Amino acid sequence: MNVNKLSKRLDRVVSYVIPGSKIADIGSDHAYLPCYAIKHGVASRAVAGEVVEGPYQAAIQQVNSSGLKDLIDVRKGNGLAVIEAGEVDCIVIAGMGGALITEILETGKEKLEGVKRLILQPNLAANNIRRWMLENEWQLIHENILCEDNKSYEVLVAEKGNPYLPYTDEKKEILLGPYLLQEKNEIFQHKWLQEIQQWEKILQHLKSSEENEANRRKQNELLEKIDMVKEALS
Repeated sequence: MNVNKLSKRLDRVVSYVIPGSKIADIGSDHAYLPCYAIKHGVASRAVAGEVVEGPYQAAIQQVNSSGLKDLIDVRKGNGLAVIEAGEVDCIVIAGMGGALITEILETGKEKLEGVKRLILQPNLAANNIRRWMLENEWQLIHENILCEDNKSYEVLVAEKGNPYLPYTDEKKEILLGPYLLQEKNEIFQHKWLQEIQQWEKILQHLKSSEENEANRRKQNELLEKIDMVKEALS
């Protein structure tokens, strides 16, 4: 992967950037995504945010070697602290857990003023993000699922608006994704069959453990999710 050829995962993410956008790539690592977006005319300006010193320095080096330091600001800071309200109109957060992405959005909510689009790629727990969107009036407008290096990744795209529009069965769709459920492609089915297998292993372990209220509650939660996913896949 480099500034001219992204991974399949990041290529899918950048495909949802509205052409001409000013973007912030949070957790930018080597700044491949903003460099690619600028070089290919997808974004007009970019902020590459990094909280860890090593990746921050790598991002600076990459931007400088690409000749893009006038169009990409590399900034060190935690989450959305690297941008000012109204500075960008598209925020990308890719390659983190859903809980961490949700925490970044919640902590930096005041920085979302003027942002037209969120493009979020959680490595797991996308349901946390969908729940946050519902609670904060961000409308999920598109979802995608892809496989790379034998791992599945979901991409969620949202714009400010009516958060309830895609949902008809909220609990199921928060977990599985309303648009992904409509398509139920091969990658989606494989991902959730694997999840069921993991949940059933955990369930067996819980059944052989000491019986208490917390254990029973966890078993019931797992059984509910297993039944929900099996029904969705049938």
